[in-house]
Amino acid sequence: MGTDGSIDWLCLPRFDSASTFGALLGTDDHGRWLVAPAASVADDGAGVSSSRRYVDDTFTLVTRWVTPTGEVDVIDVMPHGDRRADVIRRVVGVSGSVDMLQELRIRFDYGAAMPWIRQMPDAGGHAIVAVAGPDALVVRGPELTASDHAHVGEFTVTAGETVDITLTWFPAHRAAPAPLNVGSRIRETEKWWKSWASATTTAAKYSDAVRRSLLVLRALSHEDTGGIVAAATTSLPEEFGGSRNWDYRYVWLRDASLTLHVLLDHGFEGEADPWRRWLLRAIAGDPGDVQIMYGLSGERRLTETVIEGMPGYNGAAPVRVGNAAFTQYQGDVFGEVMLALERARETGGEERDFSWPLQRALMGFVEENWQRPDNGIWEIRGPQRHFTHSRVMLWAAFDCAIRAVRDFGLDGPVERWEEMRALVADEIETQGFDPVRGTYTQYYGGTSVDASLLQLVQTGYIAADDPRMLGTVAAIEADLLEDGLLLRYRTESGVDGLPEGENPFLACSFWLVEQYASSGRLADATALMDRLVGFCNDVGLLSEEYDVAGARQAGNTPQAFSHLSLVRAADAISKASAAGE
Repeated sequence: MGTDGSIDWLCLPRFDSASTFGALLGTDDHGRWLVAPAASVADDGAGVSSSRRYVDDTFTLVTRWVTPTGEVDVIDVMPHGDRRADVIRRVVGVSGSVDMLQELRIRFDYGAAMPWIRQMPDAGGHAIVAVAGPDALVVRGPELTASDHAHVGEFTVTAGETVDITLTWFPAHRAAPAPLNVGSRIRETEKWWKSWASATTTAAKYSDAVRRSLLVLRALSHEDTGGIVAAATTSLPEEFGGSRNWDYRYVWLRDASLTLHVLLDHGFEGEADPWRRWLLRAIAGDPGDVQIMYGLSGERRLTETVIEGMPGYNGAAPVRVGNAAFTQYQGDVFGEVMLALERARETGGEERDFSWPLQRALMGFVEENWQRPDNGIWEIRGPQRHFTHSRVMLWAAFDCAIRAVRDFGLDGPVERWEEMRALVADEIETQGFDPVRGTYTQYYGGTSVDASLLQLVQTGYIAADDPRMLGTVAAIEADLLEDGLLLRYRTESGVDGLPEGENPFLACSFWLVEQYASSGRLADATALMDRLVGFCNDVGLLSEEYDVAGARQAGNTPQAFSHLSLVRAADAISKASAAGE
């Protein structure tokens, strides 16, 4: 929701459903829901201001409006726990008297379906029902009337007065759900979030950013299926006006594995089992059919299409739905999955009957395919290559499997895995390391570097202060630092088969913080971390990239990769600080 009181992006009933409100990627006519003081949209909002905050460790969003006639809070909540798709907008008078405006433009299917809307009798109040194809909404609250393909209404709130508005999605072939008990649902939802967040403690430094990031990671987890999406949006541009606009509302094995790892590190052991069950369902069958990403329920076909009727964020087209990367082979995901499942094992998670057989099956595929070139962590749409990061992650997969046998007593061909781990390591050192420059390279036979090489330390492949790693860091600083932030790689090299140009990738800069902290450069780590945390928006959220020149976030948001990397970076600084003391 924007600071103007308008919900411009909402997909119901799931993250990856078609949008109900899509103005974020188009115009108001692609759907939005405004609840704001009438004065904020008249005369350019002169004399009206707003500020936003989340209530403690929750996602109850409070927007405080200050107007010439009074103050009012708009409290937005998506209730938790009842398996419904509801949005609550509670308006509370704080002082004086404020005339409020509600404007509702419902457009299902990414703005393509204008619904049939009718008034519905509703237990002493007002309600409208909107229907188009399989989708339906019921909106309850102050009276709305039709106007210019929208439904609008005005109401006045005085000090101490409360006005509730609710929106509920339901399948169009069913009857509208019963009204909510708004007060109790808000209280129950806040209680649940606070209880969940209470399971962890964080170091004093960056604690607010870390706690909010952990909450974001949990919020990106689908309650029913256990799938963890990479972001809540599609097609927000990585470069404004460019074509690098992708749909991130799906479950990447990599991002979900890294998210699980971070949650486990911070005491959330309960998150491991739902994700492991999701993983089994998603990749059930032949390990050779493993994809890098799936839908929230494990859907395999994520065909990428362009929504021609949407002009994109500030005109940045195309708007994409689906993601063609689901067809790619990325060898690194096997290492990330094995590392996450190993962390679950280390934190005391029960090794269920299917869990280790699943990992054995994955390792069987790795044994047969470890020499294959791939598309790499960045989903390169150019030629497949032997990306050094992918090779190290395959090394990590063998490493995890070996420890499962040696340290936890599980069964497996450990001697063969040890031989293959040594083979992979020898190949990396002879083909993925440039002895002249003293750096690991982006891919075998190349000379350029890649920010993903910073993850070599995170896998345990090499120590942070190893001369080879320090040489790699020096090359990354020389080649990829731009305005003090880190690019993923040089897009002008043509390696990804796309037009050049993108903004610095926030997760990469957090990796650099982690590397600095782990290699004795604590002052550098803290300086960069302070700057990165300052990029969080007013409610602590981060997108994928940051546009330094425009002083604005870029790419899809909120981005799991950015937030999980923030947590890791803060942990590294805390560990280094404690060691120094």
